[in-house]
Amino acid sequence: MMSVPSNLRYTSEHEWIDDASPAAVGITAYATEQLGDLVYLSLPEVGDEVVAGEVFGEVESTKSVSELFAPASGKIAEVNAEAVDEPELVNADPYGAWLVKIEVTELGSLLTAAEYEALADQE
Repeated sequence: MMSVPSNLRYTSEHEWIDDASPAAVGITAYATEQLGDLVYLSLPEVGDEVVAGEVFGEVESTKSVSELFAPASGKIAEVNAEAVDEPELVNADPYGAWLVKIEVTELGSLLTAAEYEALADQE
């Protein structure tokens, strides 16, 4: 399994969030491995409110469509237009190609890198 950056926090649904302000959100390397080649991203608009633990978008791959779950509540501050135009960037660099940035008002239930690695190893 690919190493999981220890400076990020994770959801049990395979999203990551950093502690910047606004916080960048993306999907993990494990998620990209499971999905295969990404072909489409459906993301919220700047200004949209998201709620921790609730669906905020979806990713479509050559294998399936998967929902994205917000790791935090808050307002969308930025959407990565480059990733929307070229979803394969997320496959190439899952921890560099963030999807959205959230002005966080409340964090959801998050895992440390070690907790996330243990979860992904069980799947």
